[in-house]
Amino acid sequence: MALVLDGARHRAPATDETFRNEYLQALRLIERLHRLLLDVIKNEFDRMGGAELNSVQALLLYNIGESELTAGELKTRGYYLGSNVSYNLKKLVDMGYIHYKRSETDRRSVRVSLTQKGLEACTIVQKLYQRQLGSVEAVAQVSGEELKTVNKSLVRLERYWSDQIRYQL
Repeated sequence: MALVLDGARHRAPATDETFRNEYLQALRLIERLHRLLLDVIKNEFDRMGGAELNSVQALLLYNIGESELTAGELKTRGYYLGSNVSYNLKKLVDMGYIHYKRSETDRRSVRVSLTQKGLEACTIVQKLYQRQLGSVEAVAQVSGEELKTVNKSLVRLERYWSDQIRYQL
């Protein structure tokens, strides 16, 4: 938390070492969980014979789903960074997973949607998630209530970090 006194920015002291350690552990876990999710998706595609797609591209296809979006919309929804999404969209178009068309109203804007091949890849991720839903509670011992609490905390962190960027705190 930043305090502004007489035009100077000061940081409020951390409440205690335990909070600091928990916060830093949460940051490491968020990063590690994202990498593990990408590994799980990649393993699924390797088993299914779809090794031409990398896990980031497969997740991008899943997030597009049956929608028609612009690259900007994917970024504003918080899925991807600018250069990352542009590069992967181009690769996915080249591989036949995505088709795109110029916007009628703004010729600079390109709208993307999944081809049949893209929808099939999206379905692989959907089935993976559905299969996991059947066992995450029993095997990982994570309840719906615990997920609700985690999600609430993650949304708050997202808002906090977004404000840090938006307001340059």
